[in-house]
Amino acid sequence: MADRPITYREALSAALREEMQRDERVFIMGEEVGVWGGTYAVTRGFLDEFGERRVRDTPISEMVIVGAAVGAAMAGLRPIAEIMTINFAFVAMDAIVNHMAKVRYMFNGQFTVPMVVRTTTGGGKQLGATHSHAPEVIFAHFPGYYVAVPGTAYDAKGMLKAAIRDDNPVLFVEHSTMLQRRSPVPDDPDFVLPIGKSDIKRQGRDVTIVTYQKGLEYSLIAAEELAKEGIEVEIIDLRWLRPLDLEPVFESFKKTNRCVVVEESLPMFNVGAEVAAQITEQCFDWMDAPVKRVSAMDVPLPYAREIEQMALPSPDKIIRAVKEVL
Repeated sequence: MADRPITYREALSAALREEMQRDERVFIMGEEVGVWGGTYAVTRGFLDEFGERRVRDTPISEMVIVGAAVGAAMAGLRPIAEIMTINFAFVAMDAIVNHMAKVRYMFNGQFTVPMVVRTTTGGGKQLGATHSHAPEVIFAHFPGYYVAVPGTAYDAKGMLKAAIRDDNPVLFVEHSTMLQRRSPVPDDPDFVLPIGKSDIKRQGRDVTIVTYQKGLEYSLIAAEELAKEGIEVEIIDLRWLRPLDLEPVFESFKKTNRCVVVEESLPMFNVGAEVAAQITEQCFDWMDAPVKRVSAMDVPLPYAREIEQMALPSPDKIIRAVKEVL
């Protein structure tokens, strides 16, 4: 089937609808997912199409939402639990980290937990410090589940379908400012992308940029500007923080000998630190410059738009970092 340009939001909706049509064990639960159609309108129309049994509005209690989903998954269903934003996932930390992640291991595989927790991340919408985190790296610290961070509509659909079909739990993190971004997406209901595989989004020879999600958007803009000056960057989109596929990063680094990591997380203990450490361990003999990191500033994200934008990564910051490593 041919690809057609759709938005990130439409890709998520299509993935959910196709998997619910494919498998009656799949159901959706969360705040405002039914009557309201989802905080970001991803599940609009689902209540009428699938009914209250499979599209369940819940009380405002993230711990209960994820905890109930774990129980449903252990009992043989395949729940998709929605948490409005990743900030509220901290309220459900025990259910995510101590139950969702560990049940299969602690019961020696007698139970599986085939569930997905969907949530949004990121700043840039003037929602204030408590609603503008990008803390997905915190959740990626813990073994026992996968952490997805799609950066395009194409990836969002293929990765969400893979997450729903997998027998392991998945934290599926979407970016709230990217829901209107378009890219060609296959209509094929069997279109699924592999779990734990990075992707080369742009070929280049001079510097390797490692990034994901919103950082991918910034990096592609920066790459076009750098190309005007004859600097060709190669962009690796991680797509998953767990499993973390760094083989394409190593291969690219051995070609370019320089690396910039771009992410929206805070600068301490972030994805860039892990990538930099791994490159140092695996590719030290190819290193011509230290790995440079571009992240959010080390502050609670401000509300005022101009200051908020100043605290976030940007194409200009990436361009400066690329030129520094060159």
